[in-house]
Amino acid sequence: MIERRHLTGFVAALCIGLGSLTAPAQAQPRQLVIFAAASLKTALDDVAASWSMASNRPAPKISYAASSALAKQLEQGAPADLFLPADLDWMDYVAGKGLIRADSRVTLLANRIALIAPSDSTAAVTLAPGVDLTAALGQGRLAMANIESVPAGKYGKAALETLNGWDKVKHKVAQADNVRAALLLVARAEAPLGIVYTTDAAADPKVRVLATFPEASHPPILYPVAVTKDSTHPDAQGFLTHLRGAASRAAFEKHGFSVLNKPANAT
Repeated sequence: MIERRHLTGFVAALCIGLGSLTAPAQAQPRQLVIFAAASLKTALDDVAASWSMASNRPAPKISYAASSALAKQLEQGAPADLFLPADLDWMDYVAGKGLIRADSRVTLLANRIALIAPSDSTAAVTLAPGVDLTAALGQGRLAMANIESVPAGKYGKAALETLNGWDKVKHKVAQADNVRAALLLVARAEAPLGIVYTTDAAADPKVRVLATFPEASHPPILYPVAVTKDSTHPDAQGFLTHLRGAASRAAFEKHGFSVLNKPANAT
């Protein structure tokens, strides 16, 4: 017969063992959540990786989509710590709803838009007043991001309107949810021409730039960034500081962006 003292010790040890199996795992730090314009993916992935390595923090979770879609998600209560759209209008929109910390807002980057074709295309186009893309399009369509709400689409439409070329092609436009989707249509040769940011074109070897739109043909292409009003993440401000640092500048410039890094009220 097992002695009582030995039995008591055995039960105690068993309880301790079971307790260690059922104890909750140590909580991991919550990932920083960033809402960013689709056109930023290649560059911002690099920036996020460098921040994670330098800070020894978990890599941010970045949701890439059209700036319009992300702004609406913020308005509907989607949790995010930073917002980085591809134009000032959508940042102004969320600011008007009280969804960002106004004192954190910075105009970080600038970009250009270009007319692209599949890499093996022989098309040639000059983006001058009176431009007519119909011959280069043939029976195909012009791939663009949504022209009413997505910044890249709005910039592209404005540029063609300035060059008196919009009316000739407005019925031949294939509108995509975001600029990277428009890029993909051209990369797959599903569209003979497209309008995307020059940084998008540089990120995909399956397309080539036919011409870059004159800067005066459309509003300035600017990327603001701000911490959201409801963010409680301790790393939100630190990541914003990293975005404005030398390492991030080098990464953004490597991918073709111009770094401005100006507070919202800078002149």
